[in-house]
Amino acid sequence: MAENDNNTQEQQAPQFAIQRVYLKDSSFEAPNSPKVFTKQWQPEINLDMNTATTTLDNGVFEVVLTLTVTAKNDSDTAFLVEVQQAGIFTVTGLGEAELHHTLGAFCPSILFPYAREAIDNMVNKGSFPALMLSPVNFDALYAQQMQQKAQAETEEAPQH
Repeated sequence: MAENDNNTQEQQAPQFAIQRVYLKDSSFEAPNSPKVFTKQWQPEINLDMNTATTTLDNGVFEVVLTLTVTAKNDSDTAFLVEVQQAGIFTVTGLGEAELHHTLGAFCPSILFPYAREAIDNMVNKGSFPALMLSPVNFDALYAQQMQQKAQAETEEAPQH
């Protein structure tokens, strides 16, 4: 009997594995070149982030982190770069809330350095100064998103 209990515990123990990390899509545009190169470089950088998760199989998920960086110099768009950095992750043995957190915060934090490097490489190849994006606290962003979701659900709940 004790042997069966051990097997059950092993099967239910949380497991996490990175199957693959890959660049799913990328684009770079410098719509105002060469004009943008004639101005003093004082860019205004805007970063938009998004994540999406797709279930591929039982316990196997694709997480896609999309980063879009827009650099404006004066009022002109100097460059626009978008990267979809993806990963396939095996995640088993977690409760629904833990799984949601893992896919929504932990996996994007793994993908971010790859996306940041891809963006920096494209910006450099576009002849712009290096762009090293600051680290992102995906746990804090996830907590903020969950708080906003809970607040929205509370506001939508019918008042008695």
